[in-house]
Parts: sequence; C-alpha cells; structure tokens
Amino acid sequence: MVRPNKAAALLVFLIGVGASADTIQLVPESAASWGLRNVFAPFSVIFVGPSYWYGERTLKVDTTPPGAQLDLFYVRANFQKRYEQAQAPVTIALPTRIEAGPRDAVTVRAYLEGYKVQETTVSVSSRQDTVQLDLSPLPNALKAVSSSYFAGRGSLSLLTTQLAEVRLQNREGGFTLVLDQTANTPELASALASVKNPYISAVSTQQLGEDLLVRVDTTSLAQSEKVELRSRQGEDTARGLHEFAIDLVRPQGGENMVARAQAALARLERRDVVGCAAVFDDALRKSLDREALTRALVPHGAFTDPYLRAVMKRLGEISDGAVTLEDGTRLNPAAPLELAAAMSQASDAKGYLALLRAFSRELDGPERAHETLRGLVAPELEPSTFAAALAGAEAQEKSCRGQ
Repeated sequence: MVRPNKAAALLVFLIGVGASADTIQLVPESAASWGLRNVFAPFSVIFVGPSYWYGERTLKVDTTPPGAQLDLFYVRANFQKRYEQAQAPVTIALPTRIEAGPRDAVTVRAYLEGYKVQETTVSVSSRQDTVQLDLSPLPNALKAVSSSYFAGRGSLSLLTTQLAEVRLQNREGGFTLVLDQTANTPELASALASVKNPYISAVSTQQLGEDLLVRVDTTSLAQSEKVELRSRQGEDTARGLHEFAIDLVRPQGGENMVARAQAALARLERRDVVGCAAVFDDALRKSLDREALTRALVPHGAFTDPYLRAVMKRLGEISDGAVTLEDGTRLNPAAPLELAAAMSQASDAKGYLALLRAFSRELDGPERAHETLRGLVAPELEPSTFAAALAGAEAQEKSCRGQ
C-alpha cells in the first residue's frame, strides 16, 4: 500500500514527466537587463493586469500537416540566447514578460519532408500565445528513375514533375546530384535500390531541407576508365514528366561506336526474328508493362534513339521490306514518314524485341547483352524483375525449339 505522501509525490512526478514530454523550456539562463519596463510595470498593472507582466508565458506551436520538425530560437537584441529542437505540436515555456527585454523574440522554423520550410517570429512581450504554420508542398517531386547501359555508355535518368534545377557535385567514388526544391517519393525506395549497371553500383536519396540529394556510387570499372559525366534534359510527354539524365561516357573509344553499331546491324539476319525467335518476341512483349515498353522505345531525346531507329530499319530490310504491327498494319521503314510511324508504335512491331536482343548480343557481347537489352526496352524495371521476364520468354523459345 502506498502512503499518501508518497502517492502525492508519485503523482507530481508523473505530471512532471507528462508536461516535459510536450513542453520545451526556452528560457535564457539570465533575465534581460533592468530597464524602464521594471519601473512602469507596477503602474500599468491596473490596465493590463498582473498576469501580463508576472504570469506564466507560453507559446503553443503546431503545423499543418502535423509532425513537422521545429527549430526554436530565443533571440535577444539580435543575439541568440537559446536554441532547442522539437516536433509539432509543442508548447514552449518562455520567461515572464517582466524578465524579458523589449526586443526579445522567439523564431520558429518548421520543416517537413516534401514541404517548403516555413518560419515566423513572435515577440515575447506580445499577447500572441499560439503559432499555426501551414506548410506548402514543394513545387517539384521525383517521380521515377531509370538506368541503362549501351555500347560502353551508362545512363541514369531522373523524372520529375517540374523542370529540375540540378547541381552536380563530384566526390570520391561517385557523384551527387542536388535537386533544388524537390521532394522525395517514398515509394521509389525499392526502385532506387535496384538501379545498377556496369558503371553504377548504387543510388540513394536524402531529403535535406527543401533540396533532394541523389547520391550515385560508381563501380570500380567506371573509376578505372575515368568516365566523363554528361547531362541532358528531356521530357516524358506521355506522363507529363521532365527528365534529367546523366550519361557516364568513356573519354576514349566513343568515336568507333557508330562503326561498331553498323557492323552489328549488318550481322542481323531474318532468323533472328522468325520461327522460335518470334515466340520469344511475343512472350517478352506480353511479360512487360505495355505503357512502360512504349515509353522506352518511343524516341525521347536519348543517345540510344538513333540506334533504335536503325534496328527498326533493319527489321524492315530482313522482313521483305515491311514491319508488321500486331494489328496487321504494314509499314515500310525505308520511307521517313513510315519509319516515324513505326517508331511511335515500336512496342507493337512484331520481331522488334527479338531483333533488339540479337543487336545487344552483337554489340556488347553475351556477358552484357541482358543489361543492354534491359536498358533499351525496360530501363525503369529492376534488373531482377526483368531477368525473370527474360528467362520466361527464353524458356518458351527453348520449348519451341525442342518441339
């Protein structure tokens, strides 16, 4: 049995714990210097009441949405006297007005991931006892990421709702992209974790105030080859997104890429798209998201666009001069207008995916052909998911050959 005096002490302790959890002490160690307020305060009590000068002084702070992180500054004559951090909502305990100077003020700065930083200042001598900060969403947001590797060239694309202002910072073992006033998208965490190619080993993000930091770690291969970083901007009109891409390019060897691609195209034959290869083509198309496949193959300003068009032209050359779409439409890619029409519907072109697979093998070799193909047809898809889709399509091809 608890004795009354101990019970009272326990109650006081519990009340104190509860209060301290929601109340932040922002009282400077010393009171303001003696001044005229100390002289006239007793005479003004009749007008403002004793509680104004000598009563407890608190300030309640909350945000919309709730839960924002708060920086709390106590400033006296332009000098910071106290600093605390808290999470909204919170109650701030301040010195009484008689102990505070006429220029004493509290500055409240609120920040929440995905929202603009808001700040306000309240004079300690004022009658204001509440602060409500309505946070505004950041004007930009990262919505999608994709990566690719093609002919000795790696690429990372960031897709945002607005045109991004990006700062590039080189560092040991990689580089960092700083996107001004851009919010992170939590659902992209798994996609970012899977972004890898022969030049990129890992990609992660960190929200730093109103800016989003995208940290890119490069592989030992990229570091040994001293790849150069080249940026470009584009637009995903289908989704209304803006693209900022970084290409990792070898300083030497790029000049013979066109010759290598032309030689690889010349080795492509009709057998690469007919028979069991056509079974593979159809199976892979069905296993991929059609909208994502269309976005990947439609020309959008990437350095791979000319190569995709060249493969489409080659498909027409080895298919009796015409590319056949799934609805039976036949287009002659030797004619510029019909080539443009074929590229706008590349995801429906029969044999196109199979020919891209053969082209990837001829250009980058069997050991990197799968990564090259993924970069061409499914750059937004994580490698393991694409590998499973590719394995399924190749299994159906193998079964066809067995029959």
